[in-house]
Amino acid sequence: MNEFFTDKTVLILGLGLEGKSTLKILENLPCKIIVADKNPEAVKNLPYKFYVGENYLDALYDRETDIIMKSPGISFKGLEIPDSVKRKITSQTDLLLRFRKNKIIGITGTKGKSTVSSLIYHILTSCGKNAVLIGNIGVPPLEFISLHESSSSRLDEGIDSAVTAVCEMSCHQLEFVQASPHIAVLLNIYEEHLDHYNSFADYRAAKENIYRYQREGDILIRGEDDDLHQYRALLDPKATKLRGGHNYNNIAVALKTAALFGCDKEQAVKAAQNFEGLPHRLESVGEINGVKFINDSISTIPKAAIFALEAFPDTDTIIIGGMDRGINYEELTNFLQKVDKNQNRGIINLIALPDSGFKVADTLETGSINIYRAQDMEEAVNYAVKVTKRCCILSPAAASYNTYKNFEERGEHFKALIKSIDK
Repeated sequence: MNEFFTDKTVLILGLGLEGKSTLKILENLPCKIIVADKNPEAVKNLPYKFYVGENYLDALYDRETDIIMKSPGISFKGLEIPDSVKRKITSQTDLLLRFRKNKIIGITGTKGKSTVSSLIYHILTSCGKNAVLIGNIGVPPLEFISLHESSSSRLDEGIDSAVTAVCEMSCHQLEFVQASPHIAVLLNIYEEHLDHYNSFADYRAAKENIYRYQREGDILIRGEDDDLHQYRALLDPKATKLRGGHNYNNIAVALKTAALFGCDKEQAVKAAQNFEGLPHRLESVGEINGVKFINDSISTIPKAAIFALEAFPDTDTIIIGGMDRGINYEELTNFLQKVDKNQNRGIINLIALPDSGFKVADTLETGSINIYRAQDMEEAVNYAVKVTKRCCILSPAAASYNTYKNFEERGEHFKALIKSIDK
């Protein structure tokens, strides 16, 4: 990698978490640095040539640039990027895949990739395997290399191919890769991120890059593989801490992956059953007067809300809504109308948040579901406490960016509101 950057002019496009990590690495290499970010504060006091403000993407056409290190959050939607520029674009994920000799398990999917990545890592380490968890889960991919090559900690013992990198890969991280991981896990692809891509086809193509460049001997595991049934058969759903059929499938994928590394079957199943799950994913918040409240803020697409309701069939109230990205909600609205009040099953109350929640509410207005339009989360929770008899799920089926920084902030707000009422 040193040779790749030596005597080159490198543009760091985006100075978020990964961009800052890239800058830290490049500052120790013999190269010239240019930085670009929409936020002027991001480049403040940096001693480099920079592009900032609304036109920061003009940096793409800087003739000095040899390499463009693109951060995942940067969108090129609506732009016609010339091939001469595209050939310069790479990323931390791409360089990890191209240069690292370790075995890399890459995991992607519209839904479930964080859970499956964490679960695979949990099973491997529980079975005594040397592994690290990196990528979209919160650790920039190239920090894996920095950790191993400069550390004298226990990780230093496995600098060579003995260390397996379990790497969660988002569509944004995969968009411009030119290599694929040794083991690629593709869980699913649903309509998502239409605010970032020109089309669903472009989004799908980015996801499929996880296996597009695989070579002979590499392995692809899909969330729809027929042989996953044998791994599901190893599970006792009552013994696992993850709820829902989609999660049983996620566990099966993790067990299949772990089997490739020689993990003992019984030990792997035990580790999977002990896995606690991640915050904001069908997370139990508590009970108020016997009513359960579930935080599923990670739900950013209609399919996720359907999975949540299937996992908790006694739910009678759902809170839906967030940033409107033009996603089709027909499948979800059809599902919500399957109400059987006599059997105490099915949604009775829908609490809608702006903006997409109001669109769903408009569709269901003439049906048998009680509709409540809330202007914010606090009002939504107040409605939920008043009308829910059994179980309320926050499963927005939409991104959070119209109101919150991210889905985590949205979920934490929901939990705080529930806990304040529960006192």
